[in-house]
Amino acid sequence: MSFRTTGPFHPVILDDVRGAQKMLSGVARLTPMEGSRHLSGLVGAPVHLKCENLQRTGSFKLRGAYVRISGLRPEERAAGVVAASAGNHAQGVALASSLLGVHSTVFMPKGAPLPKVAATRDYGADVRLHGHVVDETLAAAQEYAHETGAVFIHPFDHPDIIAGQGTVGLEILEQCPEVRTIVVGVGGGGLVAGIAVAVKALRPDVKLIGVQAEGAAAYPPSLAAGRPVSVESPVTMADGIKVGRPGDVPFALVEELVDDVRTVSEDALASALLLCLERAKLVVEPAGASPVAALLTDPEVFEGPVVAVLSGGNVDPLLMQRVLRHGMAAAGRYLSLRLPLPDRPGALATLLGVLSVADANVLDVGHVRTDPRLGLTEVEVELHLETKGPEHCAEVAAALREAGYHAAG
Repeated sequence: MSFRTTGPFHPVILDDVRGAQKMLSGVARLTPMEGSRHLSGLVGAPVHLKCENLQRTGSFKLRGAYVRISGLRPEERAAGVVAASAGNHAQGVALASSLLGVHSTVFMPKGAPLPKVAATRDYGADVRLHGHVVDETLAAAQEYAHETGAVFIHPFDHPDIIAGQGTVGLEILEQCPEVRTIVVGVGGGGLVAGIAVAVKALRPDVKLIGVQAEGAAAYPPSLAAGRPVSVESPVTMADGIKVGRPGDVPFALVEELVDDVRTVSEDALASALLLCLERAKLVVEPAGASPVAALLTDPEVFEGPVVAVLSGGNVDPLLMQRVLRHGMAAAGRYLSLRLPLPDRPGALATLLGVLSVADANVLDVGHVRTDPRLGLTEVEVELHLETKGPEHCAEVAAALREAGYHAAG
């Protein structure tokens, strides 16, 4: 089946989303919803996490991809499909195509994380590495579609894709009928647009809040201009929402149905990922953690009960390592210091004794002897410490001052 456009401002309606839900029965998982006591305490109302990071392929993208490919005519299926993606959309298209018996070709950037490339191949796609940024990969996929007749499957700018993603909204209303606010990460806008279509049709009183990374926030200027506008060279660790321009189809729906689009910093994204891992025991990628980042940044502005959609969990282990380290630093769990010591035996041992008494865990120690600022009998020591939080950082710094050390951060 293929969904029909119902008007210039309503490319997707509730019946489309309900049809997609029937189509996805037995294909997409009904992902769980978990309560968060920590976030509930911050917001002052119940906060629930919709765990699309536990969806098949690790993100919500399977929903829209399956609905879109299911709607192709027999001759289109015979020609195969092609997509461009750095990760989640690639895996969604690959699995959906395999389930429907359609050949898929997926273009991915040459620098795409190896686990995502391997997973896309394992789901049955013919993976081709091309370009170093997604725009180059996208151009290659569109050229391939033009040359071969394969159907290009856009990650967000199509009514069928939006209808499929909207099934997340139906599930939220079933699992948390008392919800007052739904918070969703936003890249091109397909997920938040689909959820908005479903939720606003059934519960117009529920607020829809989109969240973008500050360095890749195309929706605020687009909404101000009344049309999609591009952000040059978007930069963020959250590659799942690193989109330079809203899609035309989702933009019309977001403009009409979404109550607000907020932005979050990289520090907030890192802290949110760390919180999901430590408190909720959930592996979530930075884009998927963006709603949690918004709750951490301005908890008082969200009317509860709140549902935060964790849209994906496909994070490269190396990126995870860096983000967790950054998140711990942002949360005051790391302390970096530089301080001069007399260049004689036992000086470092004495310093480490002070840190031991202060219960600070030393991660790294570095020595500098050639800096012109140092005296002939001095050495500068750079320390990276693991602490228990901001208060403990202050206690460690105070202990060093009391022992006669003059540290620079």
